[in-house]
Amino acid sequence: MSPNGSDRSPRRPMRRKLLQALTAGLVLATATGCTYKDFPRLGMPTPTTEEAPRILSLWQGSWAAALAVGVLVWGLILWSAFFHRRSRTKVEVPPQTRYNMPIEALYTVVPLIIVSVLFYFTARDESELLSLKKKPDVTVNVVGFQWSWCFNYVEPVAGSSGDAKTSKDLDAIPNRFKEAFPANAGGVYDCGTPGTRNPQNGNPGPTLWLPKGKTVRFVLTSRDVIHSFWVLPFLMKQDVIPGHTNAFEVTPNQEGTFRGKCAELCGVDHSRMLFNVKVVSPERYEQHLKDLVKEGQTGYVPAGIAQTSHEKNRETNNL
Repeated sequence: MSPNGSDRSPRRPMRRKLLQALTAGLVLATATGCTYKDFPRLGMPTPTTEEAPRILSLWQGSWAAALAVGVLVWGLILWSAFFHRRSRTKVEVPPQTRYNMPIEALYTVVPLIIVSVLFYFTARDESELLSLKKKPDVTVNVVGFQWSWCFNYVEPVAGSSGDAKTSKDLDAIPNRFKEAFPANAGGVYDCGTPGTRNPQNGNPGPTLWLPKGKTVRFVLTSRDVIHSFWVLPFLMKQDVIPGHTNAFEVTPNQEGTFRGKCAELCGVDHSRMLFNVKVVSPERYEQHLKDLVKEGQTGYVPAGIAQTSHEKNRETNNL
């Protein structure tokens, strides 16, 4: 027993063992060389682009960190409740701990460290995912409107004359994006309505065609309100803002037809803003563009609302 008559000495080894076990568990959880394939996807679809595994890894890592913190907190709660429960044989008030600076510093510093680590990985991956190449293989202007989508394929296609860089229909797109447009890109387009269906599987919405293995840049514009362009297995979505152009790139690496939707509540028929993404071989993609020419869908549909003053200022600063 201790000099003051309390029997606290046997608890100290137990405390040390508990802290050692928790530390070992955190080290094992964070120091392994596992990849995203070694863990469950936790509700995420199977990635179908070269960039998607980075997003999935961030998602899995966030859940692992949350679980580790949760186990630590639950363990401390149970430990406190069990080892500091009231004794049945002793009625004296136990020693009170007040103004313990090490403990107060601990519960201030530890959350800051946790948030800083999450911020670092999020900022690192976001910077990589939003970086744009100087010349993507394919550029698609995605136009959101109530209540469907149009897709402008910015491509030089035989039978379609014009130039995307000077087209008035694409005036809403800033010059910094037009610089990457191919020369003499007359282009073709495809538009949908809420009642449009994919002819192969009957899924609602228009179908966006993409070539497998090619870097695709999506230039996102809106005609009315804020939408959000989301292809589920790409694990990537971005807002489609009127007067402000966003863009990101992906490289599809799996053929198939995938679902897409608007992920921003944009009005009464928001739930009907669905579309499909069909990833095919580059040869089949080129044939699809030629088919659109045969159907008379040449040129471009209006990209959307003109740039806001803020966006024009940003354009000037980038020149």
